[in-house]
Amino acid sequence: MFFTMGPANKDHHPALRCAVGVFVPLITLVLMQRLDLAIFASFGAFAGIYGRNEPHGRRLVLQLRAGTLMLAVILLAVLTAHAGALPAFTPAGRIWLQVAATTLVAGACSLIVSLWRLRPAGSLFHIFAFAAIASVPHQPPLWQGMLVAVLTVAFSLLVGMSSRVVPGRRRPWSWSAPVRLTGPERRAAWLEAVGYLVAAGVAGILATVIGQRLGIGHNYWAMVAAVVPLVGHTTRHRISRGLQRILGTALGLALLAAILLLQPEPWLTVLVIAACQFGAEMFIARQYLVAQLFVTPLALISTLLVAPVPAGVLLRDRLFETVIGAVVGVAVVLAPALWRQWKTGR
Repeated sequence: MFFTMGPANKDHHPALRCAVGVFVPLITLVLMQRLDLAIFASFGAFAGIYGRNEPHGRRLVLQLRAGTLMLAVILLAVLTAHAGALPAFTPAGRIWLQVAATTLVAGACSLIVSLWRLRPAGSLFHIFAFAAIASVPHQPPLWQGMLVAVLTVAFSLLVGMSSRVVPGRRRPWSWSAPVRLTGPERRAAWLEAVGYLVAAGVAGILATVIGQRLGIGHNYWAMVAAVVPLVGHTTRHRISRGLQRILGTALGLALLAAILLLQPEPWLTVLVIAACQFGAEMFIARQYLVAQLFVTPLALISTLLVAPVPAGVLLRDRLFETVIGAVVGVAVVLAPALWRQWKTGR
């Protein structure tokens, strides 16, 4: 399972849509010399990753829901950043505010994603978007950031429907009736949300405490990594995802280091982001470790567009926080089984 590759399922179609969905908004911002708004476009484009193999009607509904949820997360992130800038918060208090708010987003978005039957499951993207935006020190005007996010979501929806221009790909619109979760499914959704809440919260606390002592930042990367093992049908698969996250991140950092050595211009950086988005979507459903080779540079280069950080610091922080988060996530996965075993042995 660790190194096996799943069969292809026309993955290049959604991969190309996602690459175009992020490239066009970002290159537009480069031409406008407004890279301070790039982070809003990057996360708004996440709407395009949902409903990847669904019929057009179903895909539109799912992407509209996903885009609406992401816009709400982005808005809350900006408001949290402004709240943290109030005189009542010290720098340390601001960090803990972000950890607490991100933890709540992890649990709430996990529940909403389950209730709306969105795929990919979980709240990983929402944790990443919220924490990354909330931690930006110098926020652009709220209306500008939200306008970019809304326009990017709208563009992603158009790209999701773009294949309808080809007569051979056009099918009659179908609007499937919403299917309510059964009682067991609702209980599972609530338990999963609690798992996301615990994993993200514990990882955020540990990463913050340890990071402050060692001078390591970006604690939200640990929170993102902590929820990775929570996705999967078996304990073995979930643990494997945690280990793949660590190894894939290490390999992805090596690729990122090579990219940074080239010191690419902004337009070329955007092209790299689109290429990484394409690679991530090509393999994310087939081999998580390989997908991480592209996800890691994608996430970090997007961060560098908005808040430049020395490359060595960025690479160190990413690896350190990923290890903390993955270990916490695996512990959360194993905890119920160990608890039942302990109860049985008493």
